Amino acid sequence: MASNIHPTAIIDPKAELGTDVVIGPYCVVEANTRIGDKTILEPFSLIKEYTEMGANNHIHSHACIGGAPQHIAYKGEETWLRMGDGNSIRESVTIHRGTQQGHSETVVGSNCLFMAYAHVAHDCIIGDNVIMANSVNLAGHVEVGKRVIISGMSAVQQFVKIGDFAFLGGASGYKQDVPPYMLAHGVRGALYGPNLIGLRRNGFSSEACKALKKAYKIIFRSGLTKKDSLAQVETEFGSFPEVMNLVSFIRESKNGVTPAANKNGHDLD
Repeated sequence: MASNIHPTAIIDPKAELGTDVVIGPYCVVEANTRIGDKTILEPFSLIKEYTEMGANNHIHSHACIGGAPQHIAYKGEETWLRMGDGNSIRESVTIHRGTQQGHSETVVGSNCLFMAYAHVAHDCIIGDNVIMANSVNLAGHVEVGKRVIISGMSAVQQFVKIGDFAFLGGASGYKQDVPPYMLAHGVRGALYGPNLIGLRRNGFSSEACKALKKAYKIIFRSGLTKKDSLAQVETEFGSFPEVMNLVSFIRESKNGVTPAANKNGHDLD
């Protein structure tokens, strides 16, 4: 079928539209953009230049997708936002392109949900099936793994990495990496053990969950050095790929890893 474009929408001739695209009233699609099949642009949404997205994306009203990076070194170079399939981008979300100082592109995976007023800054890399709740803010160069949930009004500092299947609590700030499978929360984000509910919902075995829980206690609660605690975890639980992924993430972290909350449940100083 042909695309359904409202007569008030402004579509640059250099924009590439797939089939069955729906573009509502007063939308703007700039030059050098690629909109995949069956994508819906609701009224007043804006797709900026050098943006490409796959099929079945739903862009809600007043979202601004592919805006220029908020970076003082940016001088109008060609950099991109690349988005996969099946994403839901809610009202007033902003997602910016990359910079030449970074990856030259911002990348969003597939089947993500970005709730109203969320912001993704330049050079971020976001995996599949990520949920960012209302007013979440990602600074530049943040990397978010697959099936991560970031609760409302949280902020993530630049260059931070969030591992797969992590859950970040609301109204929280994160300045260090959050390991995969972990639950984090607090004004100054701290770890509270594995995200067991989320892991079970995603089909992780009981044995893997128990191994991650024991590994967490050794790494963050035993008092051992990082080197010794990771070595012990490898020895005891090396047969679990999930545990080895956790160990590798911590070893490779350049920002340092978010600390555990203290034993009373309060954030560490």
